[in-house]
Amino acid sequence: MRVLVIGSGAREHAIVLALSADPQISALACAPGNAGTATLAESLAVDVKDPDAVATLATRWRADLVVIGPEAPLVVGAADAVRKAGIACFGPSADAARIEGSKAFAKDVMAAAGVPTATSEVVDNPAHLDAALARFGPTWVVKDDGLAAGKGVVVTPDYDEARKHAMTLLDGGHPVLLESFLDGPEASLFCLVDGTTVRPLLPAQDFKRVGDGDSGPNTGGMGAYAPLPWAPDSLVDDIVARVVQPVVDELAKRGTPYSGLLYAGLALTSDGPQVVEFNCRFGDPETQAVLALLRSPLVTLLHATATGTLAEQPPLEWADGAAVTVVIAAEGYPGRPRVDDVITGADLAGVLHAGTRRRDDGAVVSSGGRVLSVVGTGRDLVSAREQAYERVASVHLPGGHHRTDIASAAVKGEVALPASSS
Repeated sequence: MRVLVIGSGAREHAIVLALSADPQISALACAPGNAGTATLAESLAVDVKDPDAVATLATRWRADLVVIGPEAPLVVGAADAVRKAGIACFGPSADAARIEGSKAFAKDVMAAAGVPTATSEVVDNPAHLDAALARFGPTWVVKDDGLAAGKGVVVTPDYDEARKHAMTLLDGGHPVLLESFLDGPEASLFCLVDGTTVRPLLPAQDFKRVGDGDSGPNTGGMGAYAPLPWAPDSLVDDIVARVVQPVVDELAKRGTPYSGLLYAGLALTSDGPQVVEFNCRFGDPETQAVLALLRSPLVTLLHATATGTLAEQPPLEWADGAAVTVVIAAEGYPGRPRVDDVITGADLAGVLHAGTRRRDDGAVVSSGGRVLSVVGTGRDLVSAREQAYERVASVHLPGGHHRTDIASAAVKGEVALPASSS
């Protein structure tokens, strides 16, 4: 099987790494890829936001399966274009990808499906903002209604900060989504969906704030771990039954069946799991931890999802233990990152590339905000965390920064579900 992966981040490096050793795959390419994926797969140039260009590349390269990693090409219809070209594609249609592309659309689907989520209100006129803010908070949750790569959200007890972020979005022509604040720890659950059948992966938890102790602004994600040692065994089945399957059924009923990876971001509240957001693709950095533990052949699962045969697959197999991902970011991130710094240790085991490129002289240099994801695995979360940070210490990026507390609270037993309100 010839497999083409679309994207250039650490998520795509993790996918390529999981695919690269599979004997079912005769050829593997990543477009546009990065310095890390280039060591495992053929690198191809493409504008990922141009659906026709993606489909043309897949056709020219004679792909049997296309795996689309980022949300942006999915929202503009890259999966539709690939399927129209007669090639199997892992990724939802543009219509179904609105579950991430429009938070207002996602709220409408959840309301119709009876899925628990925060109460919300869309504001598209600055004149209505103050009255709307008065109906929420404290704490205020202010979101960009469209795609924002994880950085369009402000969660704050400060009214002035909430208003400032909302006005920045409105002044930029972006509708604002206000939400009620949900108590309890957050969790991410990835589910393979082939239109009707749902197969959950391991639950994970990510860390959005840039600094230790959840300080500083939101980012695309600074680390993650899987699975969740503090979660009950029933959690995944409960989320699938109460959240994911009803949404999948509702989308099918609307004539926009969902095929691909459906990511449920959840707050595990005193009233049970409630949806914070849906994403239409593998999450980054959770994917790096989750795929490190997957033992079932990834290409088989992705192809079955793309061809509507997921129900025929045996139960997923996982390694015992845990995985921890720590993101190393460039100086300036999540603002304007410094680039073109030489990285040492980028080729070590467990180091996945995101914002990297290889110079003509062979050196690996930074080219984006989140530069590397460093993954550790072990028999438990303690040992996985130790390995991850040992590997981080072997990598050097001038001016780079990372969080030192990824999975720390879980290791200390400080994460717990709130008592049920019922």
